[in-house]
Amino acid sequence: MTTIALVGCAHIHTPGFIRRLQARDDVKTVAVWDHDPARAESCAAQLNAPVVAGLDSIWKDGSIEGVIICSETDRHETLVLAGAAAGKHLFVEKPLGMGAGDAYRMADAIEQAGVLFQTGYFQRGIPAHQRLRELVARGVLGQITRARFVSCHSGALRDIFTPQWLWMTDVKQAGVGAFGDLGTHALDLMLWMLGDVARVTATLQVVLDKYGPDCDETGEALFRFSSGAIGSLAAAWVDVAEPVTAEISGTEGHAYIRNRSDLYLTCANLDGADGQSPWTDLPAAWPHAFDLFLNALVAEDPSAKSAVPLVGAREAAYRSAVMEAMYTAAADRSWVALP
Repeated sequence: MTTIALVGCAHIHTPGFIRRLQARDDVKTVAVWDHDPARAESCAAQLNAPVVAGLDSIWKDGSIEGVIICSETDRHETLVLAGAAAGKHLFVEKPLGMGAGDAYRMADAIEQAGVLFQTGYFQRGIPAHQRLRELVARGVLGQITRARFVSCHSGALRDIFTPQWLWMTDVKQAGVGAFGDLGTHALDLMLWMLGDVARVTATLQVVLDKYGPDCDETGEALFRFSSGAIGSLAAAWVDVAEPVTAEISGTEGHAYIRNRSDLYLTCANLDGADGQSPWTDLPAAWPHAFDLFLNALVAEDPSAKSAVPLVGAREAAYRSAVMEAMYTAAADRSWVALP
């Protein structure tokens, strides 16, 4: 039985992770910590695990192999650096950092410690996304000229954050508003498929003013990729629908995804790719990103561990850096170059 600790219970995805832990018989949570005692007690009761008053008992416990960090984002660096120094494998909810500085310090520490790392970019495992990435990598769509990815929901319209998750609307704790919170998923997919970004610009907007003037509720970004392709990204908490979630156009083909599941292809290089019906030749879905981490954690064979498609710590840090650049560009009404 692999033993883990839950360190920080603040993120809105924490209840879902608890349900996933409850469904497994190969992982046992043996400690729960949060700076908010009531929050820690609630999560600990669901996991039938003790609450610990201090983190040293977790870091010094050699039987605890992995740590799940679902704290407020501004607490990530302290927790991750301590966890890495203690040799704990780490699942850290997205985004990894508040910006480039803390994110790269965490990535350095994780890599130097040689521990497993994963973050919550679950959309990579969706079959349509896997296939689209493979088609781009193989050059089936030709030279990619433009792309658009969308990650939106109606969270602010429904006020899903009040009262329990309001910290996610406080930029001082979360680092971002709606654009960064949801946009990081779309950003991950774009970078995963199209590579590094040369420069970015963005515009952010407060629509309802439900969480104050500093918390953006919607936004759009424009990218110039290092490859020369142009990309755009939309993310919001004020959309009632998001039917087309991805689109990539190339010199030899066009692809778009509806509702993150149905892939439509128009491409002379593929028999039957007339764009009229969903493409059915799709790979199997991956387990959720959280379960991928647990699968790697419990695997005894080193080759089995390395075969699990986890997000790299430096990948996660780069996404924090690009997101920070987009927020800087929006504030300065400028284009920002990425190193």
